Amino acid sequence: MVKAKAPRRTLDSYAVKHINKIIKAGDCVLMRPADQSKPQYVSRIERIEADARGGNVKVHVRWYYRPEESIGGRRQFHGSKELFLSDHYDVQSADTIEGKCTVHSFKSYTKLDAVGNDDFFCRFEYNSSTGAFNPDRVAVGEIVIVDFAHSWAYCKCEMPYNPDDLMVQCEGCSDW
Repeated sequence: MVKAKAPRRTLDSYAVKHINKIIKAGDCVLMRPADQSKPQYVSRIERIEADARGGNVKVHVRWYYRPEESIGGRRQFHGSKELFLSDHYDVQSADTIEGKCTVHSFKSYTKLDAVGNDDFFCRFEYNSSTGAFNPDRVAVGEIVIVDFAHSWAYCKCEMPYNPDDLMVQCEGCSDW
């Protein structure tokens, strides 16, 4: 005889005791990698579920990828804290959550007074099976830049803005 699967219920929030934080859908979290020599994974919580007794808590997540995890790898214009929101969904034990973090929009990240260890930014969505990015172009002001698969032209060096690098504004034309 097949044992019936225990019903699960959706939780509005969950207290992760070992980090003393409350998580809810929409929060971004750092998750423990299987290989401790690798950096923590970053994901966005889509839903939290528990069994009927409130135990065995699972989180439905949408993964962020680091540039080096994407097809094409890390490029010169990727910031050190840059992530791509992927189309990769998964279910994980809530016990693998190691902390909360913030994934900012590119614009809000560049306006931060100080970037903390748990601050990241995302300016693209990433299709994990095809390696395609959305958007596949970067706009600077009114100028549409060359597509992502090629080198985007941003300035005289033909690269988009990397928030880790210093940009200097020309006093004559006001270009950066």
